[in-house]
Amino acid sequence: MIMIDKKLKEKLKKAAQRVIDNAYVPYSNFPLAAALLTKNGKIFTGVNIENAAYGSTMCAERTAVFKAVSEGYTEFQALLILSKTKKPVTPCGSCRQVINEFGKEIDIIMMTIEGREIIKKNKELLPGAFDKDDMDQ
Repeated sequence: MIMIDKKLKEKLKKAAQRVIDNAYVPYSNFPLAAALLTKNGKIFTGVNIENAAYGSTMCAERTAVFKAVSEGYTEFQALLILSKTKKPVTPCGSCRQVINEFGKEIDIIMMTIEGREIIKKNKELLPGAFDKDDMDQ
């Protein structure tokens, strides 16, 4: 069951809109922004940051998660991914795995600037995920 209401979703979209033009995308010209909502209501944003060594590129979703974790937040409600595409963009596999570290039940809102959206729980996007329980010996 999706837990994010319309008002909160709009707040996340506005936060992502404020930063999407900060995306550093000289190679792909494919800007993305993310707005991550903590359990206590704080929002962290992120953008994708490319690098000439493509493997060093960082996605918007992980940028937002890493910013939040670096400030002591590890419990999240929702993550909105904003794109300038015609249809919503899903998080890549690496981002899904990072999000999974902090909760399978996090609402992932994939939205375009025009407002087209898809909402899924992270566990729906990454079924059978490897997680901390798999580390038990």
